[in-house]
Amino acid sequence: MFAAFKFKKWGSFLAGGALVLSLAACGGSSGSDSSSSGEAETNNGEVAYPEKAFIINAPSGAGGGLDTTARALTKTLADTGLVKETMTVENKPGGGQTVGLADFINQDPTDPYRLYLPSVPLIINNLKKEGNSPYSYRDLTPLAQLTKDYGAIAVRSDSKYQDLQSLFEDLKKNPESLSLAGGSAPGSQDHLVAMLPAVKAGVDPTKIKFISYDGGGEAMTALLGGTVDILATDISGTGEFLKAGKIRVLGISSPERLQGTYADIPTYKEAGIDAEFTIWRGLFGPKEMPDYAVEFWDQTLSEMAQTPEWQSTLEKQGWEDGYKNSEEFVKFLEEQEVLIQEILESLNMQK
Repeated sequence: MFAAFKFKKWGSFLAGGALVLSLAACGGSSGSDSSSSGEAETNNGEVAYPEKAFIINAPSGAGGGLDTTARALTKTLADTGLVKETMTVENKPGGGQTVGLADFINQDPTDPYRLYLPSVPLIINNLKKEGNSPYSYRDLTPLAQLTKDYGAIAVRSDSKYQDLQSLFEDLKKNPESLSLAGGSAPGSQDHLVAMLPAVKAGVDPTKIKFISYDGGGEAMTALLGGTVDILATDISGTGEFLKAGKIRVLGISSPERLQGTYADIPTYKEAGIDAEFTIWRGLFGPKEMPDYAVEFWDQTLSEMAQTPEWQSTLEKQGWEDGYKNSEEFVKFLEEQEVLIQEILESLNMQK
């Protein structure tokens, strides 16, 4: 497995050859050097990586989808032996992922031991008109898309609403009569999960009372506690509450029905609403992450995605396998940026 990779650094090999010989002739030591990123070099100029603990910044509160994904990732990498170094998850909630992003970007842009695990708001927050982030995926190094998920609209199990049609009919008559919770800021991921089908159903989205929480876990608590009437979230965050009979999911943004726990939930399209929304989660490094670190994660995550342990995690969490390597992920992000800009324009929420 990949306990440690050694990547050759040829940049100054020829230029430094004479100097190395000169030092050797003078009795100088040939001990370890360090790279620009603080990595120890072996005698032949290779970089040993990784050699110390990693920190993954999850820009949401504990219990939400990003936190769950980050912890599932670290557990799988440890269980499979693909990464032997300690991996710690740090929750950085606030601003629909913008606080965590700013914290990550404003640290050392070359540190190969810092990782960031966001989702769709990384793009949305950079494009929307209000509360937007000055940063985008271009201020990071995309390493891999890990999963794809779908949006869901849920109510408490004792709610009078049994389907999306009846919910949207009431919202059309009086958009301010019900409150909607989401684990991200207005105009961001959870908001769009509900606003897209609402617009298609003829509801005025500007009049819906949307309450933002720092992560899906807090938003779910608000729904269960009766603080709000409706929840827009990712479907994978609803599984345990569905099984416990605490909530009812009225619709899901997938192109077709899912399996297992979610098999009985109709899609937006089945409810007569022509809307889809895919939620991805991915891993990034800092903007100037060294090439050897990108190569390590490309190879390590590619292997991890094929392991029984990761496939079992996907099934258990209700996540779809959305793995893309670094090159594929960059292309996907470029395409998503165009799509989300168009969506925000249709809601008059673009920058």
